[in-house]
Amino acid sequence: MLSCWRLTPTLCLSTRHRSGFYCRTASVQSPVNGDQNKNGEEKKKKIVIVGSGWAGLGAAHHLCNQGFDVKVVDDGMVLVVLMILVDELGIEPFTNWMKSVLYSEGGLEVEFPIFQDLPQLPTPLGTLFYTQFNRVPLVDRLTSLALMAAVIDFDNTDVAWKKYDSITARELFKHFGCSERLYRDVIGPLLQVGLFAPAEQCSAAATLGILYYFILAHQKNFDLVWCRGTLKEKIFEPWMDSMRTRGCEFLDGRKVTDFYLHTSRTCQEQAVVLCSAALCTWEKEFLKVSNLSCIDVISVKLRFDKKVNIPNASNACSGFGDSFAWTFFDLNQIYDEHKDDPVTVLQTDFYHANELLPLKDEHVLAKVMSCLSKCIKEFDTASVTDKQIRRFPKSLTHYFPGSYKYMMRGSTSFPNLFMAGDWITTRHGSWSQEKSYVTGLEAANLVVDYLEDGSFAKIIPVEEDEAHIETLRNLNRRFNEIREQAPLSNYFLQ
Repeated sequence: MLSCWRLTPTLCLSTRHRSGFYCRTASVQSPVNGDQNKNGEEKKKKIVIVGSGWAGLGAAHHLCNQGFDVKVVDDGMVLVVLMILVDELGIEPFTNWMKSVLYSEGGLEVEFPIFQDLPQLPTPLGTLFYTQFNRVPLVDRLTSLALMAAVIDFDNTDVAWKKYDSITARELFKHFGCSERLYRDVIGPLLQVGLFAPAEQCSAAATLGILYYFILAHQKNFDLVWCRGTLKEKIFEPWMDSMRTRGCEFLDGRKVTDFYLHTSRTCQEQAVVLCSAALCTWEKEFLKVSNLSCIDVISVKLRFDKKVNIPNASNACSGFGDSFAWTFFDLNQIYDEHKDDPVTVLQTDFYHANELLPLKDEHVLAKVMSCLSKCIKEFDTASVTDKQIRRFPKSLTHYFPGSYKYMMRGSTSFPNLFMAGDWITTRHGSWSQEKSYVTGLEAANLVVDYLEDGSFAKIIPVEEDEAHIETLRNLNRRFNEIREQAPLSNYFLQ
């Protein structure tokens, strides 16, 4: 049975230290660099990568370029960045920059322009000045400025994460004086779309990280492009095809079910990159990952009987009193295949969809139509002619308060076992797909370093802080250093 295919990694131990994590399988064998096959040709070192999302493919891409024998194991659940990657592949999967909007229960709340087309202002002035708030008064918007003190204090270090991770996002905004209306109608829904859970269930550290990366670091950071088709069709398939031409093998439909640890040194030298937190329960070192949790998502694609006027392609929405937030996208404006359709085709994604997941399709559809009609009244007179409802239980990482201490680093106590994914701690500063991709490259670099073979992947850092933010952060670090030297500075609960 392919779905139960067993990959059996084995561990070689000595009495002094762990000498390696090895992978063997009865059905798939490949040679190892340094030895020679029967024809006298040099054998390649074998790399096994578990998972074919952004992290797994990022690691596989670089290791294939280095000439390793790479096998990617995946059960077929490819999850749903980079401009340099698509340029290297020679593909053009993205739209032009697009505007986006936010709806609340009261109607159209916020319109976000294409910020890079406007004169650049020091952060966060451009975000506040150019964003069009249709309903929130200026006095409410100004209450967000105090939050910049926390943004400056949070510099993505281990100390900063530990300081802010224990409190909720709601407590963070309350502490810095955010108005109730701004939080309810703007910040709360935006955060739930970004971290996929209500603010009272999100880590303040993760909140500061994602707000800075996507919105506050630079005026243009909020600008968005979208894939002109499914990620699988436009990016993943050509990406995987390019790796197949370099000898990478994808073991689709095969699932890693368990691991075996052995003490013999009969295994061939190799490395393993693990990109799934769900598989980290077989060794005490990794058991803390079991404390992490994930979020349910429902994705609904609808085709209507007429053309509905949807002003903007990208739309974020509050849950209208429910615990979920959601987005809807006009695929006629985004997907190549739907640009000339005479009727509207759209996709909605519901995050933190615990309450929706067990519902029958007809009840899910009724909920979707109710939500759409609250945003655009014309949907009241439109009928659905075709629908596709997909449920993704436990599919997105939940950055809940206190989750940071359960996340892992890319290296482990097994010298040839490495980790990648958005549940890995990294100081790069990126988020979402970009973070997963970067951790894949970081894992590939750890493999290159361990095997002492190949070149390191070049990981482009996030754009540097603006000068005034860097100055304020340096002053803040100096102040914290002085404060830590004061008597009893560590006595009270921080």
